[in-house]
Amino acid sequence: MYDVKSKKAEEFISDEEITASLQYADENKSNAELIDSILSKAAEGKGIGHREASVLLACDIPEKNEEIFHLAKKIKQEFYGNRIVLFAPLYLSNYCINGCTYCPYHMKNKTIPRHKLTQEEIKAEVIALQDMGHKRLALEAGEDPVNNPIEYILESIKTIYSIKHKNGAIRRVNVNIAATTVENYKKLHDAGIGTYILFQETYHKSSYEVLHPTGPKHDYAYHTEAMDRAMEGGIDDVGLGVLFGLDKYRYEFTGLLMHAEHLEAAFGVGPHTISVPRVCPADDIDIKEFSNSIDDDTFAKIVACIRIAVPYTGMIVSTRETQKSRERVLNLGISQISGGSRTSVGGYTEEIRPEDTTQFEVSDTRSLDEVIKWLMELDYVPSFCTACYREGRTGDRFMALCKAKQIQNCCLPNALMTLEEYLSDYASEETKKVGRRLIEANLSDITNPVVLEKTKERLKAIKENGERDFRF
Repeated sequence: MYDVKSKKAEEFISDEEITASLQYADENKSNAELIDSILSKAAEGKGIGHREASVLLACDIPEKNEEIFHLAKKIKQEFYGNRIVLFAPLYLSNYCINGCTYCPYHMKNKTIPRHKLTQEEIKAEVIALQDMGHKRLALEAGEDPVNNPIEYILESIKTIYSIKHKNGAIRRVNVNIAATTVENYKKLHDAGIGTYILFQETYHKSSYEVLHPTGPKHDYAYHTEAMDRAMEGGIDDVGLGVLFGLDKYRYEFTGLLMHAEHLEAAFGVGPHTISVPRVCPADDIDIKEFSNSIDDDTFAKIVACIRIAVPYTGMIVSTRETQKSRERVLNLGISQISGGSRTSVGGYTEEIRPEDTTQFEVSDTRSLDEVIKWLMELDYVPSFCTACYREGRTGDRFMALCKAKQIQNCCLPNALMTLEEYLSDYASEETKKVGRRLIEANLSDITNPVVLEKTKERLKAIKENGERDFRF
């Protein structure tokens, strides 16, 4: 029985409802009149339901698919403008007791060296990240209650926030760790995390149980209901995601949107972010074993349809994707990307990119400076902004502003100021030249004259006086 407000996983992610939605989409994938009505509704910028979105994803009319991509670009621009937020993952430990068949951290893998960062090693990693210019991190750790207990995660967060190296500071720590209890989510909230991120991997229950044969992650309901417990623990910014390629992509897409609808219905606030990773090669993992992998065209359409369905959510694509793939989806819906990433434990202090403890292969291996310059040459504004989180504009407060398309009034000035911090402190000379031209060109998009004048004053203070951390 499908119930969007239910707290039971198999009721708010109903297999029957997903199957019916996919059947409805198959029946209407060539129904131009229905597709036009869905696009007309979506153009209002208030989102569409999972069944309507499934029709758009299945649509096989070429000219309508062009309209889908055009609308996704329009919605992305209206809600997020040309800003792209930068972050980096920080792997704390690859100890794990689960048996996930797609992840090299699985317990039976004896070829991968196991390592857990000490607090001193974390300091060194954070300083290396700060010296690159990063301001926000996503903490990653395998599930192991002995080696990676919640106390270790909390201590690590405290360490990270405490480090101020030169002009560097990590201003937002997002956390991607295993499903846990309401009590532990309260502890994470009290530690000052930004977003709690947990990928579902797959919403298809029987596939989920096969892909997670052993370990606590085998429990589909406990994992799927984790975001409810996080919300109950006071974390109002949560990030969803599936690992496309594990099961049929249209099933996953529909389940992902149903999860977003559930959070909105049950808690009044949907996901802060949605991530769209794809299965990729890794130590002892052969992606040929996963027959549901998706091509670049399908990937682009998934991104576009998610953006149309959930216009308010941030969308993340990582360095799993190639430069070419990332460039294609930036204007279709992506608002956050990682840059200069290392997916190994202790990778940022190594001059040569280490491979022996990586979770997956990085396809985009460029430095952060190269990524920043690339974005700016594409007319995007790289942003290191963490203002909303630090000003308490999270959860329903952020969503209210975002849905009203008002968040841009502070986002663009904040993005330009954090970009100037990067240019002043970390950028190569060529990147500085490109960046300063970009800042000047984007100032005219700040329509409030008072905000514009303050932004100009603060940009000058950052560049000439060495002042830092302004925010609207």
